[in-house]
Amino acid sequence: MTATPSRPYSPFAPRARRRAPRTPGPRARRAGRAPGPLRDALTLIALPLTAVLVLPAAFAGGGTRRWFGGRAEGQRAEAQAAKDAAAEAFYELDTAQRDLRISIETITAVDATPAARRAVADFEALGRRIDEASHRYISAVDAHDLDRDDLEASVAARARTELTEAKGGLDRVKQELDRFTEGLGPLLGKAETQLARLAPAVERARQSLLAASNALDAARGSGLRADDLAARLAALAPELTRLNQGAGQHGVPQTLERAERVAREAETVRAEAERLPERAAEIGNRLVSLRTRAEALTTRTGQVEPVLSELRRRFTAACWQDLQYVPDQAVETVRQAEVKLREAQAARDEQRWPDATALLSTVRALLNATDEAVSAAGDRLRRLNAVQKDPQAEIERTRFAIRDAQRLAMAGRHTPDPRHARPLDDAVARLDRAIGTLEGRHPDYWHFLTETEAVRQAVGRVVSQIREERGAAQ
Repeated sequence: MTATPSRPYSPFAPRARRRAPRTPGPRARRAGRAPGPLRDALTLIALPLTAVLVLPAAFAGGGTRRWFGGRAEGQRAEAQAAKDAAAEAFYELDTAQRDLRISIETITAVDATPAARRAVADFEALGRRIDEASHRYISAVDAHDLDRDDLEASVAARARTELTEAKGGLDRVKQELDRFTEGLGPLLGKAETQLARLAPAVERARQSLLAASNALDAARGSGLRADDLAARLAALAPELTRLNQGAGQHGVPQTLERAERVAREAETVRAEAERLPERAAEIGNRLVSLRTRAEALTTRTGQVEPVLSELRRRFTAACWQDLQYVPDQAVETVRQAEVKLREAQAARDEQRWPDATALLSTVRALLNATDEAVSAAGDRLRRLNAVQKDPQAEIERTRFAIRDAQRLAMAGRHTPDPRHARPLDDAVARLDRAIGTLEGRHPDYWHFLTETEAVRQAVGRVVSQIREERGAAQ
């Protein structure tokens, strides 16, 4: 007998009646019947054994029947498997979306370029598609109670279909999310790089400010005021406040730029504060050195007039006319330098280091100009004495320069390049004219010297041109 949903099988159900056997006669009944008390005892003994033999056979082995329907249970199991698979897909999608949201927040915190704004807009559109797929999944789960005892096979099949479709939607949007995440690689890498630089940059700025403050305290401890450095350091205090407020309020790029600028300016203040004692000593040494040099120039200026007197006596006016104002100019320039030296000393005493440095530079320039003017008179006399004694040495020196340039111009050529030959020919003619000025009773030696110098310079320009052209051709 087979169990069916409409007629379940029970081992305790009454068995079908068998045909009753023919009733035996009284004699037979008496022959086969045990005495009453004995018969009752045998019956009581046999009942437990019969139950033991019958009950296991009713529940086990072949021919027994299941308590619940087979097809409905199979559909329930398939629907539950589809539900589990959809739940796993939903969990993976939710996790990936959370991770991607963190990446987007990282990018927006650092990057404000059009590419970053497009990434945010695309993420919002993708989020809407994720919400739609998630809603279909949740609706499919809520629509079917797979734990009901009276779940029908058709309902379980429909649940399996809807859950499978929901999983497919979740998988598709997950693939789209993965592709979008891969495309964010460059933007995310740039943002993470800036974020990785942020904390060290802010810490460097703080340490630089602390080092600058310590160096300033040390300089003040040595008796130096350093008011300008203190003002520059105080100007950085608002920047430190903004750094402490964090990138969340001011933005990562702005905070990074601010940290680097503060660190750079604080480092400059620190270096100047540490160098301040050395700078003070250096300014003092320069004051002494320039004051000594001014005194020496005053002495040398007094020697210019005898040199000019000899030039006037031995050479034509063209040889000394441009030098006759040197003594007066030298005296005036030295006087100006001494005034600036006194001002530099006052700035040094008041610890106005930039002013003292600028004034000393002015003094040095004045003394350099005076030194050149004073030296020019003595140098002029020396050169005129040399050319008067032997003008041929200056002539040969200039001719050698011309011949050397001509050999270079002809190297590897049968005819010289006109661009090179023409200025060299002009140099030869100019030298000949300069030599001609030495004839006569009162030759102009200074004109001769300036002409030969000009010829050598012109020849030198031709040589440089030839070498540059040949170097470019190689």
